[in-house]
Amino acid sequence: MALLTLFILILIAPSSSNAQWPPSPGYWPSSRFRSMSFYQGYRNLWGYSHQRVDPNALTIWLDSTSGSGFKSVKPFRSGYFGASVKLQPGYTAGVITAFYLSNNEAHPGFHDEVDIEFLGTTFGKPYTLQTNVYIRGSGDGRIIGREMKFHLWFDPTKNFHHYAILWSPKEIIFLVDDVPIRRYPRKSAATFPLRPMWVYGSIWDASSWATEEGKYKADYRYQPFVASYTNFKAAGCSAYSPAWCRPVSASPFRSGGLTRQQYRTMRWVQRYHMVYNYCKDYKRDHSLTPECWG
Repeated sequence: MALLTLFILILIAPSSSNAQWPPSPGYWPSSRFRSMSFYQGYRNLWGYSHQRVDPNALTIWLDSTSGSGFKSVKPFRSGYFGASVKLQPGYTAGVITAFYLSNNEAHPGFHDEVDIEFLGTTFGKPYTLQTNVYIRGSGDGRIIGREMKFHLWFDPTKNFHHYAILWSPKEIIFLVDDVPIRRYPRKSAATFPLRPMWVYGSIWDASSWATEEGKYKADYRYQPFVASYTNFKAAGCSAYSPAWCRPVSASPFRSGGLTRQQYRTMRWVQRYHMVYNYCKDYKRDHSLTPECWG
């Protein structure tokens, strides 16, 4: 009888993780910034034949001949950068769909980068959302990544969801549907990107590492691999703004940071949905990532 009771309790007990959504952050920074059409802020960068611009959305795709990418018209030195994205279901191993900041074209071989990347997957397994930060060439040559990875609390192939990067001179905050999932504070100039960056998006073949460390490759029997973007937002201080331009914030505080409620929500996400944290990877040489212990 005791075993039967225990079995029933297990069946009716709510899941502590994936069955639940995060608690409300209490503040929605995306509502503060106006949406724009693709051509108001962006241009095709490569793979023009693998890109379609509709009145309300941009579609890019990867097949065996090419992927595609786009880039903001102007560089920024801080700001809020977001887009609503819908991913392809099914087998997408080896495929990266990205929305990110970079100055690689201005500083080749010694660039800064802030990434939101969706790592493709195999049948029945969830996408992994990877956040990453590279500083002054740590993404060139000898790679020193600062990855935090998440399995989302929803299926990103069913509907559009809003993904954003808030970058100011004091912090980087990654958000999903206005839920902060990661805060990367500036602890020193050596571990924080400070040079102007452009906003990019792309879809490309990263079979060598994207899915389970390269175990599963892109399989072009399932091509084309398609990603859709809409609800573009890019607001803040461009590289051409006057010195008095005030950095934007992800919270009601003009000075930046997060509220207690936002921190509580972020901790919930990291407790139940984070699947990798570079600072807790003891195989890494953390003398190269001193912010982990600072």
